Amino acid sequence: MRRVHVDPATVLVVDDNPTKRYLLVSWLSRAGYAVVEAETGREALELVDVKPVDLVVLDVRLPDMSGFEVCEKIKGNPRHAALPVVHVSAHAVDVQDRAHGLNRGADAYLVEPIEPEELVATTQAVLRYYRARKQAETLAKRMALLAETTLAINSAADFPHLLAAAAQGAAKIFQGPAAVVTATGDGDFWAATCENSEQEPVLRPWRASHDIAVGTSFRIDPAADWSLLAWPDDDPVGIAVTRIRPDRPAVQVAVPAAANIPGAPVLRQLAQATAAAVEAQRSYDEEHRVAITLQRSLLPRRLPDVTGLDLARRYEPASAHTEIGGDFYELTMIDGRLLVAIGDVAGHSLHAATVMAELRHALRAYAVEGHPPGTLLTRINDLMLTLLAGEVATVCVMLIDPATGHVRMANAGHLPPLLITDGHTEFIEDRGPLLGLRAQRPDDTEFVVPPGATLVLYTDGLIERRDATIDDGLRALAAAASSGVDDHLDDFCDRLLSELTGQEMSDDIAVVALRRR
Repeated sequence: MRRVHVDPATVLVVDDNPTKRYLLVSWLSRAGYAVVEAETGREALELVDVKPVDLVVLDVRLPDMSGFEVCEKIKGNPRHAALPVVHVSAHAVDVQDRAHGLNRGADAYLVEPIEPEELVATTQAVLRYYRARKQAETLAKRMALLAETTLAINSAADFPHLLAAAAQGAAKIFQGPAAVVTATGDGDFWAATCENSEQEPVLRPWRASHDIAVGTSFRIDPAADWSLLAWPDDDPVGIAVTRIRPDRPAVQVAVPAAANIPGAPVLRQLAQATAAAVEAQRSYDEEHRVAITLQRSLLPRRLPDVTGLDLARRYEPASAHTEIGGDFYELTMIDGRLLVAIGDVAGHSLHAATVMAELRHALRAYAVEGHPPGTLLTRINDLMLTLLAGEVATVCVMLIDPATGHVRMANAGHLPPLLITDGHTEFIEDRGPLLGLRAQRPDDTEFVVPPGATLVLYTDGLIERRDATIDDGLRALAAAASSGVDDHLDDFCDRLLSELTGQEMSDDIAVVALRRR
């Protein structure tokens, strides 16, 4: 028999005739196939369950059951329903027999005498179809899992969760160990690894990648180069690499090389999806850092030293994956009186932070001119209507005489300040319209802060929760304050934040507290 090139495959030959089985095994072995043997139908079914078989050459007449029954049992098991079966027979050779065998699940039917070339050619043809079908089924399944993984990657709250989702998705898609490597916005390289699809991803620092061109590529590395995981039998590692821009580090996704189908299309697409999500996350992180830096730089750097008053303030930005807000506060002495203001620009973005800066500077400028709180808000409102059309903000402004405790206040839609006197709490109501609207503003509200009393101003991040109303939040604030004001106002502010907010804040928080000695 002329030797032809064949792809590696394991063939199970089932025949109770030793001579015929020997010939079939010899022809297939000389053609380059690995061969296992069985004499009975029961033995064949047992071997199919425990050995990785790619094709079955099955005699129609067996001592314990017919080849037709064996074929039906093989095809009826979901584990190997796609396993191809080739019937051979020296007895059931007419058209009806061949049609019967094919109708009961066989992929081909050979009648004896069989030529070696015919057996090998039939085996090759059936295996080609089997492998193409298996590859198509694998690709379809992996593409569905890729869609799920892409959704998880793009839904990740931050960089660590993004890497973890990519690694876990790769392990699930390729049913084996997987690693994803890239750099954060700070330039630190990290790797997320999964031993298998059931394991939680592990994040660890990793070394920088070597020079990689822009675009997507695929390469095979020795397992020793990726020692962060135990690869099966130290097989080579297949790596898909995507680099979006020359000034950005590449994203590398590594799985066992043997797990990929030719061209590694799914692994390439996973690397591209991960790189796009990393770029979006990196851009968001950069904007978030810029906004926080801007916000902090535009807030008062130190508290004024005011005779007769203790002062404290807190500004806490929202969680890292939440957009920046427009919260601000002001504490400054003007002509012997303390100007206190707190406000919040509508929206969560870098733009909201820049609008906040404009309002705070306008507030200070108008206050230096000596205007009372209501006039300050009217002038700021005119400024917004003229230069910041479409913007909306809430602001509460006070002018306090430190010697007498007299307060003159105007409120533009902001939450009411809380006055705490000997454990009793009272919200100072002043229902003025928001800034940015054309509306009549009420007269200023006046009251006195008694000696020993504490006044608290705050933004909505301190009291608003998704699962509660504003009134619930106000009651919670009053309850926390009524338990007593700490000797140090800084401790008091910290306690309010601790008791009223969760571990991850969904909004910025500004708090200002002052106590009259």
